Amino acid sequence: MRANVALPLFIFMALSGAALATESSPAATAADNSEFALESAKASRSLLLDVTHAGNRMVVVGDRGHILYSDDQGKSWTQAKVPSRQLLTAVYFVDDQHGWAVGHDAQILASSDGGKTWNKQFEDLKREAPLLDVWFKDLSTGIAVGAYGALLETTDGGQHWQDIGERLDNEDQYHLNGITYVKDAGLFIVGEMGSMFRSPDDGQTWEKLEGPYQGSLFGAVGTAQSNTLLAYGLRGNLFRSTDFGSTWEPIALQGERGPLEFSIANASVLPDNSIVLVGNGGSVMRSTDGGETFTVSNRSDRLSLSGVAEDNKGNLILVGQGGVHLTSPTGADVAQQ
Repeated sequence: MRANVALPLFIFMALSGAALATESSPAATAADNSEFALESAKASRSLLLDVTHAGNRMVVVGDRGHILYSDDQGKSWTQAKVPSRQLLTAVYFVDDQHGWAVGHDAQILASSDGGKTWNKQFEDLKREAPLLDVWFKDLSTGIAVGAYGALLETTDGGQHWQDIGERLDNEDQYHLNGITYVKDAGLFIVGEMGSMFRSPDDGQTWEKLEGPYQGSLFGAVGTAQSNTLLAYGLRGNLFRSTDFGSTWEPIALQGERGPLEFSIANASVLPDNSIVLVGNGGSVMRSTDGGETFTVSNRSDRLSLSGVAEDNKGNLILVGQGGVHLTSPTGADVAQQ
């Protein structure tokens, strides 16, 4: 098995020293109490990797099977009942009630009550591949991607998950780090060694693309503009395409001491269509012109960040090392304002 050096930093940190093992389970299974995440008063300060909205609620996922939700815009958090103690890497809600989380041991968890409780839909110990991102078109159709070329699809809301890795031209089984929907175009996947794949038909067929960068790309995000997306990765590398990935332009990021060299871990498009990227070293980058230019700031604690969302007042909810951070639109702690 290849080393996990091309995985995103947080996932490499959490996976190193952990065994990758399970058993195929194509349908939801019951779990006894020993399989549930331990309750912890410090869960909101532990390593968290992703954050999203479930209607007005916010949901975060992270280490040790921790899933938490907040009904007061991130001021306080309640730990959900979760049948897993594995690292959870990504979460996606298709509406205010139905969401999915993915992670270590190729686990896929589902919630139908806005993130309060979860059931396990799938895991695969033999795959030895953590899942790294998940996307759903509607209540039925979804795709999860992960390490060593993992690509899984459901067409029945997760009751069954099918391996569709053969649809990709990915003979070397490069890690698939992120999947996103691009407006008026289709789905886009990025991963290890600058790998890129696009699908105009919701994942039924895929085209391999020659990307602009040979290093690892940790994610992509579709903007509010048709056919337009950003791809981001190691050492501050950021690229923008306006033709669904056929051509790319590099986007220069200027930090406090010159060009940004921190890796970019995640991105979100906010309700006003501005784009926020976050990454290592506490980097927070915001664009108000569809990703053509960004302003860059770094949090004083320099803790690495792996997820971002916005509350109803325009403040940011950041997650990563140190758990949840409620900040100003620039990423500075609200208490400091």
